Amino acid sequence: MNAAIFDLDGTLVDSYDAHFIAWRSVSASHAVEITEDDYYRHFGRRNEDLLRECWLRAGKGSLSAAQVQELDHEKEAAYRAQVAAQFPIMPGARALIHSLRDAGWRLAVGSSGPPLNVQLALDGLGLHNCFDALVTGSDVARSKPDPECFLLAASRLGVHPTQCVVLEDAPAGIAAAKAAGMACAAITSKGHTRERQSQADLVVDQLASWTPAVLASLIHSVRARSVS
Repeated sequence: MNAAIFDLDGTLVDSYDAHFIAWRSVSASHAVEITEDDYYRHFGRRNEDLLRECWLRAGKGSLSAAQVQELDHEKEAAYRAQVAAQFPIMPGARALIHSLRDAGWRLAVGSSGPPLNVQLALDGLGLHNCFDALVTGSDVARSKPDPECFLLAASRLGVHPTQCVVLEDAPAGIAAAKAAGMACAAITSKGHTRERQSQADLVVDQLASWTPAVLASLIHSVRARSVS
């Protein structure tokens, strides 16, 4: 049985700008600068590392766990406010999910985002009933590029990692997929170029390129290489 594990941000949800606007707004309110380079390097990972790095650089000292949690909640609330009015769905997202379901695939979400963000994304996509398993940032102790998120998703799907393909856009997520021993397909997006996604097994510019046949072939090719 084939399985696909989807990152949400930048893969099914065109959330790059909304997240960056939220980061800039919240950091500015605390007299801290977060540049686009800062944001890009941490995209697809949990917020704590970015918060600690930028607050320390701004001379704010080391953040306590309580401060990290408060700032994290502040930023994610700002993000949800950004996307609530007009949800930024990636073109072809619904068609891709339905094509995989019709082909008998098992599907999971493997996101570093908090549960409320994942819930908001599934609401916006209208795809609640299409996923067999969900993994959010609150389910794991280690963020991408650690493979914990994707390995847990495979476990919840009841499949071996070599039966999975991860659909990603961020380098950290691609690295996590490869560390999990899974095939990985990446889609280009703002800030995520083919050059930066070079570790993926397949890079495309639009979701329509990810057909069930293409993704099944990718899983087969990666599995064959791993045993050769």
